[in-house]
Amino acid sequence: MALKKKIREKGKLKLSRYFQKLKEGDNVAIVIEKSLKLNFPKRLQGRSGKIKAKKGRSYVVLLKDQTKEKEYIISPIHLKKLKITN
Repeated sequence: MALKKKIREKGKLKLSRYFQKLKEGDNVAIVIEKSLKLNFPKRLQGRSGKIKAKKGRSYVVLLKDQTKEKEYIISPIHLKKLKITN
C-alpha cells in the first residue's frame, strides 16, 4: 500500500473529518489519511473496532487481534464512523 495520494485526491484535508465527534461505543473503520504522518501501524488500514474513550484530541480504539483485544490511540481524521444495522 502506497502512502501517496492519487493526483485527483491531492489538495486540502476534509476539516469535517478532522473535527468529527465520536461517542464511546461507536463502531469505526480505520481509513488512513495519506497526507498526514501515521502514529500507528499501517497493517490496521481497513480494520474496524469500537471507540473506548477520548484521549486529548484522539480516540482510544479497541481492535480484536485474533483472540486478544488491543487498544490503539488514533486521531479522528483516520477514523470513519460505521452505520451498523441489525
